[in-house]
Amino acid sequence: MGSIASFAQVFIALSNMPVRLDERLIIKPVLSLGYLVLLILPFAVGYRQGHQIKREGVPTYAPGPNEVVGGFLCGALAGGGLSLLAVLLTHFDLREPLVNWSPILLDLLAFGNATWFAAVIWLVIGGGMGAAGGVLRLLGPRSRRAVVTMVLVVLGVAVLESLVVDLAEGLGLEPLTDRLYARRGGVNWPSAVGLAVVSGLLAVVGRGRFRQARTRVSELEGAKRTQANVGLILLTAAVLIVLPLFAGKLTNELLANVGLFVLLALGLNVVVGLAGILDLGYVAFFAVGSYSAAVLTAATSPKIAPEMPWLVALIVVVIITGLVGLFIGAPVIRMRGDYLAIVTLGFGEIIRLLFLSDWLSGWFGGSQGITNIPAAGIFGLTDVAGTDPRRVFYLVLAFCALAIYVSWRLERSRLGRAWMAVREDETVAEAMGINTVNVKLLAFVVGAVLGSFSGAIFAAKVGSVFPASFLILVSIVILVVVIFGGMGNIIGVIAGSAVLIGVLGGPKQPGLLAEFSEFKLLIYGALLIWMMLARPEGLIPSVRRTRELRQHEMAQDAWLRGEVDDDDGGNGTGGASSAVLP
Repeated sequence: MGSIASFAQVFIALSNMPVRLDERLIIKPVLSLGYLVLLILPFAVGYRQGHQIKREGVPTYAPGPNEVVGGFLCGALAGGGLSLLAVLLTHFDLREPLVNWSPILLDLLAFGNATWFAAVIWLVIGGGMGAAGGVLRLLGPRSRRAVVTMVLVVLGVAVLESLVVDLAEGLGLEPLTDRLYARRGGVNWPSAVGLAVVSGLLAVVGRGRFRQARTRVSELEGAKRTQANVGLILLTAAVLIVLPLFAGKLTNELLANVGLFVLLALGLNVVVGLAGILDLGYVAFFAVGSYSAAVLTAATSPKIAPEMPWLVALIVVVIITGLVGLFIGAPVIRMRGDYLAIVTLGFGEIIRLLFLSDWLSGWFGGSQGITNIPAAGIFGLTDVAGTDPRRVFYLVLAFCALAIYVSWRLERSRLGRAWMAVREDETVAEAMGINTVNVKLLAFVVGAVLGSFSGAIFAAKVGSVFPASFLILVSIVILVVVIFGGMGNIIGVIAGSAVLIGVLGGPKQPGLLAEFSEFKLLIYGALLIWMMLARPEGLIPSVRRTRELRQHEMAQDAWLRGEVDDDDGGNGTGGASSAVLP
């Protein structure tokens, strides 16, 4: 683990991430974001090396000094990678093969001192951080929870400084943020200590109450459970309606971007999460929705300019996008797995190239796109344009509510159950009498319609559409959002959009961490790999999806506990295990 972390440290350093992020202070004058990315891995491997997999019938041991020693060794190996890199940078010119790294990196690793200092100090720092991770293993659950909460709160408040300042200005709390943050950014270290103490106390005092409240809600049944769910929905809706009134332009713009990707992710969730169709060309529906709305509403549309009201045009956009969904789905719907994914990828790129081509430039403007798209008029009462992000967010919020309701109703309908049957096993679903062709086509159409909502709003928000806005990368990012949040779960998809798009940003949309803009794809890839290995069901998974992915493990644990007899023959787990026993 230490060797893997060492390789990762060198990779991060040579990507020039520490140099680019060093200007962003986290705790003034102690820690910058550039040094933070180099300290996380030694601590993480120091904590992880003491992890024990708890299974039925497998003994575990109590944590002890071995965790600290092992953590120190893993952390020292991780820091040793940076020590070796500092020596190599001194004696060899790596600028030609590794064009991204900056000569400033050596000075950053050495803290402005000689190379030998860098070689020694990172062994010490890595070992210390790894040992700290091992010490965390020795703490009890309550103490460990308090320490983790303290660290996350301090880092979260520091990293999300722009959001906190923007909200504080709307609420009239500028004196509080003036004391909390330094003038040039970063949390003042006395404020960081205060935040850590307060958050630690709240974690110790409030954890039991929060768990009790969550347990009471989960144990409710029938009408009481419905009332609790309705209350939570109304509370969330009230917060989302009131929050933009006190937020500044930055926060409202961020909320609007997140809402657009929530719409796209909800549509893709129907296709991928419920029906199990791996669609890599979903950006095609987004593009069709945007261009259709632009052609129907803009006076500058090349060949046709009906200049319809936005709501009337939206009806036509839905019909057009639904037909495109049928057109794309019909020829590929009998394919499965990787073949289906490759074909949808091709269709997504074909749609973009059609909008870009000179052949259709008389209709869609070619590489010049369509500009001067009017704002979205809502019943003649107000116009929604990108110059007022608050109105854009409210419009997006309304369509997100509609999409969430439609997705929720479809998931619990007969069609939704058919989708999930196709996702689990298409052959068995067809044998049970489900028309898999029609069911998969309907998934394409529903996903296309939800994607068209986002495209129509995007065209009115930006005021122009160009083929460069609909690269295949958009499909990949939306798919990462769905996988990260939890396929098949509406709440998980919303959480994935808020975390990834809100914090890191979209393909061309800025997030809260603008410093990571050139590294966001690297982070997306790392998160996706980690999610597939550690938590394939997603951040907030659905119960059904978790059972599908963890079925073998759950059956094995049930057999070890004696809940499944050898002759039950449920899924073969018990029988296979009993065959090797005397």
